[in-house]
Amino acid sequence: MALGFRLPFRFSLEQIVTLARRELILIATLLLIAGGFWTFLSIADEVREGETSAFDQWVLLALRDPTNHTDPRGPVWMQEMARDITALGGIPVLTMVTLVVIGYLLMSRKRGASLLVAVSVFGGMALSSLLKIGFDRPRPDLVPHEVHVYTLSFPSGHAMLAAVTYLTLGVLLTRVSPRTRLRAYILAIAVLLTVMIGCSRLYLGVHWPTDVLAGWSIGAAWALACWVVALWLQRRGAVEQADQTTPEPTPS
Repeated sequence: MALGFRLPFRFSLEQIVTLARRELILIATLLLIAGGFWTFLSIADEVREGETSAFDQWVLLALRDPTNHTDPRGPVWMQEMARDITALGGIPVLTMVTLVVIGYLLMSRKRGASLLVAVSVFGGMALSSLLKIGFDRPRPDLVPHEVHVYTLSFPSGHAMLAAVTYLTLGVLLTRVSPRTRLRAYILAIAVLLTVMIGCSRLYLGVHWPTDVLAGWSIGAAWALACWVVALWLQRRGAVEQADQTTPEPTPS
């Protein structure tokens, strides 16, 4: 007589594949978060020891007219375009965009998701300020600044907060996008905006390259960490699913 046992639950092949895919994505995301924080700490350590001075100076001077370091390369309209792009990573624009998204989520009765967006973006702003104070790195004085600056240099707040805000909102939008191509397009736009804003800070001479690299690293890591927390809270029912629709209350 053959002995056997029955599992208390059954999984179809499709369910197993879906579960394995989710776990692999989670593991990959955790590795990216760890890599982002490690990159930031590595850059910060090199900056403290002064090992990045030659690289920082070379990049900034490469973006200037070799015969006149006070003049950025390219036509005048390129400088205006850089100022417009850099404004997309400023506190006023990012705050306005975030408040608009929070308002939309509240009107859609997604209070948990709106709180998550607020903590992610405004928490990132607070972290940026604390890091600037902690490292206390002065702004570049190698070339003239093409825009006014009022804070310290490391890490780049524009690069960091652009990554935090646009990647957070990009991931939020992908959760309601049914097509893979559309999701890839949304994330590509979020990454492109983040890269362009960081590069504009270099072109305008207000940040060292290592400021921007560190800002990108810590900003992306923070955004991904908030996304992982969001998934965990969604599974516990504390945050609404992004594709969840709440019916409008009917008047009595």
